[in-house]
Formats: sequence, C-alpha cells, structure tokens
Amino acid sequence: MDHVFFMDAILRRALVEMEKLGIRRVLAHSEIAAAYMADGYARVTGKPAVCMAQSVGAANLAAGLQDACLAQTPIIAMTGRQPAAMQYRNAYQELPHEPMFRSTTKNSMRVDGIEQLPHVLQQAFREAVTGRSGPVHIDIAGHTGDAIAAATLNGYPQARQPFSALPGFRLPAESRLIEAAVRLIAQAERPVIVADLGVCTSGAQQALRLFAEQASIPVVTSLDAKAVLPESHPLNGGVAGTYSRACANQIVNAADLVIFAGSIIGDHVSHNWTLPRQEVPVIQIDADPAQLGRNYPGALGLPGDPRTVLEQLARACPPADRPAWLDRVQGFVRQWNETAALAGASDSVPIRPERLCAELSGVLPPDAILVSDTGYSSQWTGTYVQLRHEGQRYLRAAGSLGWGFPASLGAKFAAPEATVVCFTGDGGFMYHLPELETALRWGLKTITVVNNNHCLAQGTRSILSAYEGSDGKAEEIYHYRPMNFAAIAQAMGCTGIRVTEPAGFAAAFEQARASELPVVIDVVTDPQALAPLPWTP
Repeated sequence: MDHVFFMDAILRRALVEMEKLGIRRVLAHSEIAAAYMADGYARVTGKPAVCMAQSVGAANLAAGLQDACLAQTPIIAMTGRQPAAMQYRNAYQELPHEPMFRSTTKNSMRVDGIEQLPHVLQQAFREAVTGRSGPVHIDIAGHTGDAIAAATLNGYPQARQPFSALPGFRLPAESRLIEAAVRLIAQAERPVIVADLGVCTSGAQQALRLFAEQASIPVVTSLDAKAVLPESHPLNGGVAGTYSRACANQIVNAADLVIFAGSIIGDHVSHNWTLPRQEVPVIQIDADPAQLGRNYPGALGLPGDPRTVLEQLARACPPADRPAWLDRVQGFVRQWNETAALAGASDSVPIRPERLCAELSGVLPPDAILVSDTGYSSQWTGTYVQLRHEGQRYLRAAGSLGWGFPASLGAKFAAPEATVVCFTGDGGFMYHLPELETALRWGLKTITVVNNNHCLAQGTRSILSAYEGSDGKAEEIYHYRPMNFAAIAQAMGCTGIRVTEPAGFAAAFEQARASELPVVIDVVTDPQALAPLPWTP
C-alpha cells in the first residue's frame, strides 16, 4: 500500500504514521471521488486500494463503491462510526453503516478494539482479491476511528500470504472439463472468443492472444476488455453487446460456438442475452463458479483463473486453420471500418463525436490509458476510438456518471509516467469538477477531453419519444447551459484549451501533452449527434 484516498476526518493519527512510511495521503473533495480514485488506482495496479471517510461520510463512500463492486475492483474502504455507548441513542450524524455497504461490498466487518485489527485487515485483503474480487468494508468504532487511533498493539500473527495483488489464487480448471472444451472447439467451424472483464483482472491478455492465434479463433470483447487485444490485430472483431460495433455483434451471431473468457455474461456483453442465441453452444470461463451457467444454463463451465484456464486451453488445443470463417469475420470488420471512416471524416461544426474519436485515435500514444465515463462517453469511445497499440489500456465506468475524471486521477497516481486521458461529457465532468484542484495540488499531468454538447444526449431518443404528439419544453429535462470548461480550468490554475473546429484537436492534444499542468480540452460538439443503436439479428 503506497496511497490512501480519503475525505477528512478519519484516522488522523494513522495518517500521521502513514507519512512516516512514505504513503501518499490523497485528500479528495468528496467521499465518492475518493472511492473513484481508489477504483482507478486499483484497476491500473492490480492491487487493492484504500479509501476512507468519517462516520457521516459512510453513505457517500458506500455509493462510491458501486462501480468498484460491479467492476470487481479490490478496494478496502474504512469508515468511523459512533462507539457502542453512543449506539441506539440518536447520536449526532449516526446511521447503521452495514446496510449501506451490504450491496456494494463483498463483506462489511466491525472493529471495536485494536486487538481485532490485524485479523480484520488480513481478512479484508484476502476477500478483496480472491474469488470474484471486489471491495470490502471495515467499520471502526469512534467517529473518526478513535478506537484504534490512540491505541498500541504489541505484536500480531503474520499472514502466510499477503493477498496484495490480483488474483489471490490462480486455480486451474479440472482436466476433464478442459478435455470437454477441446472437443467442442474441435467440432466448431465458426468459434468466437468473447473476452470480458475477468481477462483484465486476471492479467490474461497474453494467454488470450496465444490461445486465439493458435486455434485461429477471432476475438470480440466486452467494453471493459476493449484493450486486451490491439484493435489492429487481424483476429480482433471489436466490442460486442449493447455499446458495440455492428461487426462484433454480427460475428457473435454467426458463430457456432461462443467462448466467454472471464465473463459472468451480463446483459451488456450479450445485449440482453440475445447474442448468442440460447441454442448456440457456449463455453464459459470465470473465477466464480456460481456464475457458470447462470444466464446460459447449457454452457460448459470452466471454473478457474481465466489466465490459467486460457493457458490450459492453449496447451490442449492443436493448431487449427479456419480460412473461410476468418475471411467472413474480416469482411464484417472491413464493412464496419468503412462506415466508421466516413463518420470519422465529418468536417461538421459543431464537431461530430465520431470525428472527435477518430482524431483521438490518431494521437493516443502507445502508453495511453484511456479512462471513459459511462453513458455516451463509453458508447462513443467503445465504438469509434481505435486502440491499436499493445500497451494501451481502457478503463470505463461500470455505471456511475461522473466516475471518469476522479478515476483518471487514481490511474495517474498508479502510472505517473503514462499518458492518462479521461473522456467525459459535460454532464459527467460537472459531477466532480472540483477534483481539478486535487490534480493541480498533486502535480498530476492528466488530460481530460470533455465532449461538450451541453446536454445529456443519451436520453434524447427516449425523451423525444415521450414528447411525441405533445407540445412542451423537452430541452428542459436534458439540456444544460453552454459552459466554457477551458476557461473554468484556467481560472483554477490548470491548462484549458477550447476546440471548436475538428481540425484543431490534434494540435490541442499535443499542447496538452507538453503542459506541466492538468489539462482540460473542451471540445464543442453537436448536441444532435446520437450514437448508433446496437446491431441485432
């Protein structure tokens, strides 16, 4: 542990000791932002991150862990609470914390005395990185964790394993299940791999590539796993599901065997469990056995660490050639690329998001970490940004608008030498805009690209449909006043660059990379632009 993300006031004596140990203590502007920073940090490092808040901030901290829970991010969240003598007496600012954290963490544990702390901490780290990884909550007696703040602990048993990184264990699949999977793959003429979040958390990128290349199986990905295989690779079919490319969904629909790697097969990656159809054979690899067959009951489940299982399959499957299938796959991809290139060449003003994404694709360096907010930010980047280099990474919100910017700060703390780029809309950026001060205070040279259309465009279709046949002011419920985020950034001491012409983005990005300050690139885009609907059979 070398960073802690927190909102005052919590464990102040511990924070003093952390300084002596060289731990960076990152004070955020809200508990939710602290949790999002921890999330971004943990996703990049693959190690559990720590976030903290005082008693009254527990509700906000719990809300901030929703994305980490959905994204299986290991986080240790600590809160203070009123001591036992104050419970059930209408104490100031006190509510039960455990119910708040029940749905956003794997476990919530109470600490009433210093002697409990070693065991609880060890168990928290153990649970955070094993099985289906995720956040764990520790609730410490005392409004600011006073029960341990002034206490002294003399000696404690050391854990044999530190559980300091993902995954806690690399368990293989049973050999009989591997053999059954190999038979299904040998029988298939048109197999496809759907790489999902578990490939990222397991660090299975190279194992995935080896298996896919050896068995000549195309790879499509979930949005979370967008960067596990360079998009320039001939086997990469793009992002599948709801926020997707048409070619990827067409590939899954045409397949006669679908191998879900590191996947719980949620509704997004399968577009509401329609891709593939239920009658298509499925192999499902995941670290959590309880997820196998949950949504495709006929699936052959391979419980185990995704990297280990993919390595097993690579060893067990003989080399194969599938020229007809790969030609068909590349035809789907080629057709989509031609359509995307036309959209990305638009010279319209206000700028089209497709053109913005095309420009961004051309300037992202090989070390880029692209952090995307949810909603249209995920749709535009997942669909139109091309991550062509092996070292590039992609992180995205699991559902909470506003996650992107604070998470990008966490990512930059984790990888200070990398080019960290946040892609967000004006609606998402406004959630945690004050964290620009945090970036400035810590000297974080992040680049934030704001798709500034002064509205929540993702709701346009459904809002206009609701108004169909009625007179009224539809814009009141999804439009904002136009804002100049470049000017706001400059007023806060950061670098702000405003882009109003599509040809100006590349120069703005180079200026941003040269800056020694946090940068906001405020791109004025078309509020009428709507992302494509997912391709369906």
